[in-house]
Amino acid sequence: MYTFDGRVRYSETGEDGHLTMEGIIDYFQDCSTFQSEDLGIGVWYLKQRKLAWLVNYWQIDVLRCPALGERIVIGTSPYELRGFMGLRNFMLETKEGERLVNANSVWSLFNMETQRPARVLPEILEKYPLAPRFEMEYLPRKIRLPGPEVPARAHEALTVERIHLDTNHHVNNGQYIKMAMGALSETGADRSGTARLRIAYQKQAVLGDRICPVSWQTDADTAVISLNGEDGSPYAVMEVSRRGGKIGELC
Repeated sequence: MYTFDGRVRYSETGEDGHLTMEGIIDYFQDCSTFQSEDLGIGVWYLKQRKLAWLVNYWQIDVLRCPALGERIVIGTSPYELRGFMGLRNFMLETKEGERLVNANSVWSLFNMETQRPARVLPEILEKYPLAPRFEMEYLPRKIRLPGPEVPARAHEALTVERIHLDTNHHVNNGQYIKMAMGALSETGADRSGTARLRIAYQKQAVLGDRICPVSWQTDADTAVISLNGEDGSPYAVMEVSRRGGKIGELC
């Protein structure tokens, strides 16, 4: 497993003084990027070939959220590469080895010129060491929207700005989570109780797009947020389970 060391910064914490879910995502993105760069198959290698890895799905299970100043280890290991798909686990733990977060993710290699999926190149297959996938509950990638019996709440629309974009000129996947968590906070829900997050990405938002969040409180512990375009079709759909759920009670 590829790892790097970190420490929870004040800028990464929420009102409760613990690492936010957005902070966890940022650490995980950095970890996979560092691994790819160290292997010589990172962002600029892909750009020269008009390729990019795009994430399709995250499942993040929080066992305990680290607090301000805690020293942490972030790790990742791909466990399957086939066709144009890459499946990758992530973890976050203390320096002493206490596991804090497990995660699963699904990625597609994409040709940015043709806007179509591209098969994983042989040199990428050769360089990425595969590992057994984590022992964790793997939920389906599809997140179903609630039916009409569950009241929906529309939130203030957002306009995609340059600060939301990454090197692919799309909204970075972590930014969608920040937008969705912001909509969730408008409902008065306790963000600090998030124990599991799943998000499925449907299409890419670019500069100037309008994102219109809609949320549903499906039960006492679970909410669904759809980040829709102006036509009503989703850019991403996220489900969060909070304190009281079976996974954990922090973050």
